[in-house]
Amino acid sequence: KGVTMTLEGDSNDYLGKGLSGGNIIVYPSRKSSFVPEQNIIVGNVCFYGATAGDAYVRGIAGERFAVRNSGVNAVVEGVGDHGCEYMTGGSIIVIGSTGRNFAAGMSGGVAYVLDDDKDFASKCNMEMVELETVESAEDIAHLKGLISEHQETTQSDVAEGLLADWDGALKRFVKVMPVDYKQMQGYMSQARSTGKFETEYDVAVEAFDMHLENLAAQ
Repeated sequence: KGVTMTLEGDSNDYLGKGLSGGNIIVYPSRKSSFVPEQNIIVGNVCFYGATAGDAYVRGIAGERFAVRNSGVNAVVEGVGDHGCEYMTGGSIIVIGSTGRNFAAGMSGGVAYVLDDDKDFASKCNMEMVELETVESAEDIAHLKGLISEHQETTQSDVAEGLLADWDGALKRFVKVMPVDYKQMQGYMSQARSTGKFETEYDVAVEAFDMHLENLAAQ
């Protein structure tokens, strides 16, 4: 925590592996002539096993982006195959296309994917997740906040375009939500509403008990 690394240029594999609270910002050289959102700027397996922090990548990432991520919030302008594989927490925003097998084994966290080609469902592994529209005020504020930060830190043209027509942009996003994670969030919300618990740990324990009761009833 407290550390920000800004890279003007590009990166090979494992950028941000094990990131545990800092911020990472990546954008192409100011002297480059290529279009960032159409080119790979960071390699494979970025943010593997990361637990906390924020990241903003102006350009496309390679394969297995955010595998086993458990807490990082990241914005990227496209990813290769197997994005968010085995992810358990955090939030990933992809303002570009994805490769195949997105969200395989994803049991927690949330991803928001810009689906301009309307083909994301065919690329997403639906074994443990479901696809939703972005509707809640909390989701909208979270998504807009991270995209705004991405634009401010990287000068992203894609982010700037999305923010210029925000209402229209929201309709183009798909929310990737793990089924069990969504159910657990419901239990936690129900536990909080009782007002009986002082800490989030107590809320989580009660929510897990509700989950076990539901499984027993089935």
